[in-house]
Amino acid sequence: MAIRRRLPGGIAGRPTPQVGDRVLVRRRLPDTPGHLTDVIGHVASLKPLVILPQSVGGLRSAATAITIDHHLVEVIKVLAPQPVRNADIRAVEQATAQAFPGIAHRRVGDWLLRAGDGITERSNSSVPVGPGAAFQPVPIAAIREFYATHQLPPRLLIPDRIGAPAEVLISTEPGWELGPDIVVMTRPLQAPNPGRDYSALHYPDQDTNPLPAAHHAALAERYTVHIDDQPSSQWLALYHFRGQPLPTHALDLLRQHINGQMCFASLIDRHSNEVVAITRGTITASDDGRTWLGYSAVEVIPHARRQGLGTYLGQAMLEWGATHNAEHALLQVVSSNTAGISLYRRLGFAEHHRHRCAIATS
Repeated sequence: MAIRRRLPGGIAGRPTPQVGDRVLVRRRLPDTPGHLTDVIGHVASLKPLVILPQSVGGLRSAATAITIDHHLVEVIKVLAPQPVRNADIRAVEQATAQAFPGIAHRRVGDWLLRAGDGITERSNSSVPVGPGAAFQPVPIAAIREFYATHQLPPRLLIPDRIGAPAEVLISTEPGWELGPDIVVMTRPLQAPNPGRDYSALHYPDQDTNPLPAAHHAALAERYTVHIDDQPSSQWLALYHFRGQPLPTHALDLLRQHINGQMCFASLIDRHSNEVVAITRGTITASDDGRTWLGYSAVEVIPHARRQGLGTYLGQAMLEWGATHNAEHALLQVVSSNTAGISLYRRLGFAEHHRHRCAIATS
């Protein structure tokens, strides 16, 4: 069965759906040439394609399953496990933008333009953050002028749904190159009780904590968590972006002022005093008043991987966010990083939406 892996607007490369995934299927109507209709539901079978339609509220429906001839499929797109509103996508992208403002930024209509280090998209891209961005043309002339001023190529951050006009733009205007598919994950947080340790957080998708009690106790015996306002030299030396070291000016962006609060966490071996794992945390707000812990820059030194250190430090970061009144946590991970996605799922995160970055090459 040939399942097309593209979005309306022409962005290719989204994941091929599997049985159990929640999907949107855009199909042609066999008796009405030229007409399309959408079906949203869970995949019951791929050969043939059978969809269990979702009911109001996003749960699986008791309605009759729909079998769709693969020749009629125009688009099939994997969706987040639960329904997500456009306003929720905007809120997450707004909170993220507050945590990565770049060296310079400017609001143009419903878009936030950020010029950064020229490397990382999160501080060096234009992102739709206003309610009209999903329906209005991209202010591409202003975006090009802004990046020309900073001697950088224009970059558009294109989230699911609210980035639809940008999808159309890059599919019709030559000279754009797409970056990797980024999974944006979120989870709720709850206020901590006084004296609660890191292992006592509530994980909504699990009956037990990610680390067994004995394993957690062993890690607590050997390692200590340091949370500082600014990163140490060891922290900076350990961090890489998608496997590559960053130049000094790019690292400096991580520790510059943001519209919120930030911290730099290090997991330190008590025996050797070596920093074995790091992460960055931010507390920022979305326009709807929600407060978000941003969880980023996760790194574990190679010889200490697969020992639960990333999970242990992640628990500490979630606790830090909860103690600083964050109501939700968010993070981004490239879709090919299966180990990272597995770690974040153990920490209670679930996929919220996806986005990609388009860079102008001409």
